[in-house]
Amino acid sequence: MMTDPIADMLTRIRNAVRVERATVEVPSSKVKRGLAEVLKREGFIWDWREVEAAPVPKLQLELKYGPNGERLIRHIRRVSSPGRRVYSRSTLLKPVLGGLGISVLSTSSGVVSDREARQKKLGGEVLCELW
Repeated sequence: MMTDPIADMLTRIRNAVRVERATVEVPSSKVKRGLAEVLKREGFIWDWREVEAAPVPKLQLELKYGPNGERLIRHIRRVSSPGRRVYSRSTLLKPVLGGLGISVLSTSSGVVSDREARQKKLGGEVLCELW
């Protein structure tokens, strides 16, 4: 039984980037689709798509690497966990690594990056940080 599906997704991405895989598959959910869309908008992955599978559909993420094969995702960390939820207001969100990284938040308007949350003045649960 898996208690934290978001942490499982982040671990699968971390492991796939370490061995320089082109794609990674994770079980699909609404929050994971939102997280994948944020990673695409912010330029950390090329694209994502939903693939039919039994018993649960899967998300297939196309990982992105630099022109010489360098990793774009160097660090990925779960901030909020099922046992310790972390919430933040838009005014308290600081740029990650001087703006080189992002925080991903789950808000009332869906899953957004910290940049979008500051622009729209939205607060919410901080899901993860990556750079």
